[in-house]
Amino acid sequence: LVEDDYKQLTETTTGNYGGLGIQIDVRDGWITVVAPLPDTPAEQVGIETGDRITEVDGKSTQGWSSERAINSLRGEPGSKVQILVERTGISQPVKYDLTRARIHLRSVPAGTLFPGGVGYISLNPVSESSAEELQGEITSMIQKGMKSLVFDLRGNPGGLLDQGVKVSDLFLEPRQEIVATRGRAKGSSRQFFDNAQQLWPDLPIVVLVNEGSASAAEIIAGALQDHDRAVVVGTPTFGKGLVQTLFTLGENVALKLTTARWYTPSGRTIQRIAKNEEDQFMMAARDSGKPVVVRSDSTQPADSAKPIFHTDAGRTVWGGGGIVPDIVMRPDSATAGEKAFIEAVGPKVQEYRDVLTTYALDMKRDHGVASEAFTITPAMRAEVVSRLKAKGVVLTAQQVSDAGRFLDQSMAYEIARYVFGRPAEFRRRAADDRQVQTALDLLRRARTPQALMSLANANGRVVETPSRN
Repeated sequence: LVEDDYKQLTETTTGNYGGLGIQIDVRDGWITVVAPLPDTPAEQVGIETGDRITEVDGKSTQGWSSERAINSLRGEPGSKVQILVERTGISQPVKYDLTRARIHLRSVPAGTLFPGGVGYISLNPVSESSAEELQGEITSMIQKGMKSLVFDLRGNPGGLLDQGVKVSDLFLEPRQEIVATRGRAKGSSRQFFDNAQQLWPDLPIVVLVNEGSASAAEIIAGALQDHDRAVVVGTPTFGKGLVQTLFTLGENVALKLTTARWYTPSGRTIQRIAKNEEDQFMMAARDSGKPVVVRSDSTQPADSAKPIFHTDAGRTVWGGGGIVPDIVMRPDSATAGEKAFIEAVGPKVQEYRDVLTTYALDMKRDHGVASEAFTITPAMRAEVVSRLKAKGVVLTAQQVSDAGRFLDQSMAYEIARYVFGRPAEFRRRAADDRQVQTALDLLRRARTPQALMSLANANGRVVETPSRN
């Protein structure tokens, strides 16, 4: 790893970089603010969601890629940058002179409290402050009335082994094994145990995982599952159970070397047995229910051939690589009509996204919706379809009708984000997320960890068929 690759690894594992603290994306050919991060230079001067950054240090940003914008906005803490911002509802652009700061990108965003005292907290990735951030967020949520927890590890690619162990330590009892590493080199085979008394022994927990959950995220899910501390819901995880040791060779140069494999407390190897990473990806995608073609030479074992292991309480869990959830819940797949709509939009997907964002910003300017519980009306849908046509995205009435739910959801998410903020967008998405809704249902019916486990055992390992197929 040299230069940019090494720098990217450092930013991922520490969560630190020099910049302004702005999440951005390209919309309608311009750099658009998705959200300013809390306690950053961008938030402190009043940068808002939906702002269009038209100049950076006097240079027009029209046509810039996100990568170019990020490289221009980031820099050494203490250095200066000037940006010009256009904002909906303000006739003249606003100029900001900003000083870059050390930005810490939290791996644990602010949680959400749902009715019934069910809290939701996500972790992504597993960086050097993850355990501390997670402990602080759970403590804060409990003070607000949280009685049970949905712990989302979906899409978490992993990260640092020691933090995977520390996060698991928050939920387990002293001397319970968290993970073991087995390698050929001297000192590479080790066992990691819980050290501290858990802080929330009466907190029922559902862990969400999918094919994007990997590495240290799988350590956490596997440890909590093997010790019957949480019910795991979702789809089988990626299966990346390799220990990689980083050797620093010089300034901005390092060697990352695979030195061992990870095993869960019950003895399951997390690593999928695969010919290569492509084969491994195909296995995870197939197990998640995605439509993929598994080659005839794939090393993927049949479900019946997967080895059986047992949790502390004697429950059956499956080996063979990755973490198989207690309740396999696949997300909705697109209907035939929605697939046709997506294919029709595909060549002009950027124009499609531009129209949704522009419409959302117009709704913000015109106060078109009064509450985040707004409903997408036929008139709103017709207006977006008309704008798409003007952008060259021509759709038939049948295509729009067949994909009505998909289009309405896409519009609702975008409007919620730019009018009411990212938390409102998340709540809209959660209402349509079958995995989140399954977790909420389980936790509202179970007041204790023991009751939750009994409820999951009664349901069995249910493989759900998406309802909209």
